Amino acid sequence: MPESVETWWARRQRSKGVDVPYPIGSFRSDWERYPVLIRQYFPDQNHNITLTQVPPAAEVYLLWTCDAGHRFIATPEEQRNRPGRERRRSSWCPECAELAQKRSYRPVLEVSDATHACGHPFDPNRVGATPADRCYLCTRLDSAPISRDQLLALVSPAGRDQLSIETGTVRSYRWQCPRGHGTFEAPVEKIIGGRRCRVCRNADAAANRFAVGEAFTSPWAPKPASAAEAELRQALRDRFGFDLSLNAVRVAKPFFNHVEVWPDFVLSELRVAIEYDTIGRHGLEHVGKREDVDRKKDRMLRAVGWEVIRVRVGKLQPLGPFDVAATSVNAALIGRIEERLGEICGDLMVAAYRR
Repeated sequence: MPESVETWWARRQRSKGVDVPYPIGSFRSDWERYPVLIRQYFPDQNHNITLTQVPPAAEVYLLWTCDAGHRFIATPEEQRNRPGRERRRSSWCPECAELAQKRSYRPVLEVSDATHACGHPFDPNRVGATPADRCYLCTRLDSAPISRDQLLALVSPAGRDQLSIETGTVRSYRWQCPRGHGTFEAPVEKIIGGRRCRVCRNADAAANRFAVGEAFTSPWAPKPASAAEAELRQALRDRFGFDLSLNAVRVAKPFFNHVEVWPDFVLSELRVAIEYDTIGRHGLEHVGKREDVDRKKDRMLRAVGWEVIRVRVGKLQPLGPFDVAATSVNAALIGRIEERLGEICGDLMVAAYRR
């Protein structure tokens, strides 16, 4: 159980038999890649204990103050796993995140004891409503390209009973993709109108035309926005004769809403992807839970026969066996990337593409 910082510090003093169980700077390397957290932590609000004296896994409640002035209590683990999108004036703040969250309200139809002739419930208080009326769902299915059996086959097992007894005009349900892409949420009206799995829709745009493990050009891939990435791309072109025009790799399983991933650089000739990682302008990128996403992406690439080199800038720690640390794009970095390519594919293969 987490405890107050005073209690935690006193307990560590007793267990270690010293006045300062963790000297200042003991955990500097663990916190350096979280500059936002460093700015939000004030020793005078935490028993005069500096952040570098707190182990990342310590179960201790610490007081934090965000850029907007909100004070909140959280453990080191909670803070390190909090990063998400940019949240108003501050990141890593629960109150800012709550204020920035878009709320959606879905009306839910109440099930009435009265039923239509088809056996589905109806609202007896509606003007002109009679049991002889057919329900909205049945009426729509008469002219829809999907039958009732097909509709029931799509709904996930957990929601099948509810769908069979409700009118289903506005309530959202969980549906299962017939191609095995998992489940998705949508109102019955949208399914009748033709909506299907988003992964399938996205894959139809390009990925379905390529084999698993094949590199291609995807219309969904984001445009490069970093000046450093542009410098690295030009440096790779100057050193090697790789075709850097491709931007996606087909994977075997869905990655969020796609069956493709978008490395920063796709070396299809060597089946190697290169990623350029920084913490970003707001300190939210490639830290905390974002690291878990990066690891998942790397696993999916390796599962289809690719390898990954991550250029980890600043204080970011390596995630894979071939990652390289860097401070900027320069000749030394290109040399280290070339060494990693040699380790993966062999020096002879890499030399064949060297200009």
